Amino acid sequence: MSEKLWSGRFSEKTDRMVERFTSSIQVDKRLYRHDIAGSIAHAKMMAKVGMITPEESEQIAKGLEEIRMDIEAGRMEYSDSLEDIHMHIESRLVEKIGEAGQKLHTGRSRNDQVALDSRMYMRDEVKEIIQLLRALRHVFAELAKKHIDVILPGYTHLQRAQPVLFSHHMMAYYEMFTRDARRFEDCLKRINVMPLGSAALAGTTYPIDREYVARLLDFPEISANSMDAVSDRDHMLELASCASICMMHFSRISEELILWSTSEFSFITLSDAFTTGSSIMPQKKNPDIPELVRGKTGSVYGALFSLLTMMKSLPLAYNRDMQEDKKTLFEMIDTLKDCIDIYVRMLPNMTVKKDVMEASASKGFLNATDLADYLAAKGMPFRKAHHVAGRMVSHALAKGVEIDHLELEVLRQFDEMFEKDVYEYLEVRRMVDRRKSAGGTSTENVNESIKKAFESIESETIA
Repeated sequence: MSEKLWSGRFSEKTDRMVERFTSSIQVDKRLYRHDIAGSIAHAKMMAKVGMITPEESEQIAKGLEEIRMDIEAGRMEYSDSLEDIHMHIESRLVEKIGEAGQKLHTGRSRNDQVALDSRMYMRDEVKEIIQLLRALRHVFAELAKKHIDVILPGYTHLQRAQPVLFSHHMMAYYEMFTRDARRFEDCLKRINVMPLGSAALAGTTYPIDREYVARLLDFPEISANSMDAVSDRDHMLELASCASICMMHFSRISEELILWSTSEFSFITLSDAFTTGSSIMPQKKNPDIPELVRGKTGSVYGALFSLLTMMKSLPLAYNRDMQEDKKTLFEMIDTLKDCIDIYVRMLPNMTVKKDVMEASASKGFLNATDLADYLAAKGMPFRKAHHVAGRMVSHALAKGVEIDHLELEVLRQFDEMFEKDVYEYLEVRRMVDRRKSAGGTSTENVNESIKKAFESIESETIA
């Protein structure tokens, strides 16, 4: 098929620069499997309603399967003159089977065809992302289970605040990535709507059976409005939003791993397999993976803004601007999947330095709140107890010691309520395990949250 599909209207050949500029084949060729599956379903439907014969439908299906095998074997040659994967496949089909191939496009347009291919592609990719997130969440639960006895400083404003279990910290990320998985599952509902049969924008005069095609392609519903169906990219925007939030979570943990692996923190050591060295400084061991993931967050954010900008002023229905959606979409999905996969591999090989973490949790007056709680538990109003504890911190700072290193008689100078039991009360592990409020960092709570996490992961299925 050397002529353009629309060549009957035009008297001049398309300029080669125009062909190159408008071609999308180098981007959308990855949609070949979905395009072929959609075309086979369309051909079966046409035979069912009498638009073509059953023999022609079988001929089309066989030819398309051969083209799929050709593509996967690297035997497909691509040309800008054929613009996109749809025209490449149709052209090859006509070469293979002749006139029957020319009937395949009856009752559809490239507008609803690409909308179908994109949704099928996104459906597959989102299911894979959810599975990757499931593996990542399992890694966090395993880390929490393995290191249940490790305590580290919890931070606010990047200042030491209160001691928490390292496992509690890991389970915080489990919760973040669980929310991400749920968002992708919900997004899948909007993706999983079949647009084929909308044709260019107004539907078609042929007696097509859209519900039959939807069943063949495993779509639970069909689009309700043909104009909306061919011009809708909300599902892409929603996916980009979900991906951006997920990458924000990756950027947060990346920043913590980078900080924790410094000499100043020295809370963890990343495996040599997931770090790099310096070309000039022999001693360096750089956390390049977390740094790159942190950097790639920006490109995923960029995908969201690119899609929003592309769509912001488009009148109904399809406009060629929308061709630009796929490059952005593909790169965003590839980036997110790579980031999840490499973290699934990297985190289990991370060394957690228990002694360093616990030593840090024992310094810096992280017990000041518990000191105030001790007085409040004995009947002192909390605001007054907070003031007393603050004065004691100031005194300990001036002496260069921790509060729990002060003698009892010194403590009693601040208030007579202090007894010997205050030292036991201020032990780091006791401080952690007293925090039994729902969602708190006590060992009992965290063990229960880990148990529920494993149960949740094991019970999950993807429709």
